[in-house]
Amino acid sequence: MAETVASRVSRIIVGGTHALLDKAENLAPEAVMNQAIREIEQVAGEVRTDLGKCEAAKHLVLGRIARLNAEHESLAEQVDLALNSNRDDLASAAIARQADIEDLLPVLKKSLDEQSEQGREYESYLVALQAKKRELEQTLEDFRRSQENLDAAPGAMPGSSRQSRVEEAEASFGKIVSRHTGAAGLIGGSAGDTAKLRELAEMQRNNRVAERLAALKAGRNGKID
Repeated sequence: MAETVASRVSRIIVGGTHALLDKAENLAPEAVMNQAIREIEQVAGEVRTDLGKCEAAKHLVLGRIARLNAEHESLAEQVDLALNSNRDDLASAAIARQADIEDLLPVLKKSLDEQSEQGREYESYLVALQAKKRELEQTLEDFRRSQENLDAAPGAMPGSSRQSRVEEAEASFGKIVSRHTGAAGLIGGSAGDTAKLRELAEMQRNNRVAERLAALKAGRNGKID
């Protein structure tokens, strides 16, 4: 089953980062990010095409509504003329056409509302895709700078360089995951951050132990009294 525009946009904005991270672990983060950016550009182009079709459909519906409203007003004048001329047959024909127009207008207005809603949805897709593209481009730029700094560092070992590339890619993608999903803990942070989090957890545990001990002692003192 072909992927819809909505599902493709959703995959790129929400789920794409995890797939990119998996590929980045295979030591090709720059190629993966470039491919992701190209896919965003392709999907954005398709969305623009669909948005153009939607705007064209809206234009056609608006034109049809305008013509029918004008015809309805003209028919009202013709009904008056027919009645003044004692031509009930002509008046009836004009009134019947007015009734047809009145039946058509709600359907056309509903179609216009649907096209307008679809257009707003496509516009929101474009905004999200453009934001995602800017973010990936910035991530790619940050990664390239980190590579330049790494290459410029004296005495760097090949194995160390390769591991650093993975860590840099994971850190960059981690920022994306955090901003788009709020799940900051999905990807491990730096060693310094991990140590700080461990220390904070230990402090929290010690406080809980102290509070529980104080509560038990207070309870024992109350019984003695």
